[in-house]
Amino acid sequence: MVVRLIVAVNPAAGSGSAPRLADTLTARLERAGHEVSRAEATDGDALERHLRSRVAREGPDAVIAVGGDGMVHLVVNAIARSDAALGILPAGTGNDVARGLGLPFDDAEAAIDRIVSSLEGAEPRTRPVDAVRTSTGRWFAGMLSAGFDAAVNERANGMRRPRGRSRYVLAVLLELARLTPHRYRITIDRDARQVDAVLVTVGNTASIGGGMRLTPDAEVDDGLLDVLVATPLPRWQLVRLLPRVFTGEHVHDEHVSIERGRVVTIDVADRRAPVPVVYADGERMGNLPVTLEIVPAALRVLV
Repeated sequence: MVVRLIVAVNPAAGSGSAPRLADTLTARLERAGHEVSRAEATDGDALERHLRSRVAREGPDAVIAVGGDGMVHLVVNAIARSDAALGILPAGTGNDVARGLGLPFDDAEAAIDRIVSSLEGAEPRTRPVDAVRTSTGRWFAGMLSAGFDAAVNERANGMRRPRGRSRYVLAVLLELARLTPHRYRITIDRDARQVDAVLVTVGNTASIGGGMRLTPDAEVDDGLLDVLVATPLPRWQLVRLLPRVFTGEHVHDEHVSIERGRVVTIDVADRRAPVPVVYADGERMGNLPVTLEIVPAALRVLV
């Protein structure tokens, strides 16, 4: 079967390696007889508009994101609830969406092999997965942060070194000095409560920051959001808790709770204080409040 594909590239991803990886993927796909075109830009907004237009006009079978979680986020917003499938060739710092989808996340050659093999049959081999629609009009596939974790994300995004997981660990340590609890108003499926917290994270997938398994039991196809809340704790306890985040063992700490729901609203009770920033899939989405709704099978992913 001849498959029509758009390869979307962030040229800066992977310290500039993304275009080379996209070239390798494109050559493999063309040798297999598929129709491949390229979409490339350093301006994410312009690239997303371009992709939206092409998906509506051309109806490609799949759009393949070559880059990190931010590039996947961009493509998800261009294709959610369309007939185009999502492919991922990870070339970023964390690659947590690919990790959460069970795809190769730290081996580009394995990811290329997986994409090519997914297109070998009579029809592309895909898996339906959930995505999250927000009150801002944006979608995300992985995780939303609205507390200390969002501040860490913002700090990490401004750092050029080190790469990978260690960048997020360093950002955590640097942000600890500014750790400030907020009184949140959180509603999960109409069940409203107020809680003092330093960390509020909503996961469709399990990890953030290159493998920090904040919502370790989150599943991408269960129709539910996993809502993690961490109540205030001393800085030294947070430092001790950090290594457990990579195994998911932090959920057993008395300061941590996780609940599940389909619709979640997050706000702060005192808007005179600095309002926490919101990040999703590692991308800034503004400030609270925000409402999230899980949309089952909103995406099809090449597997």
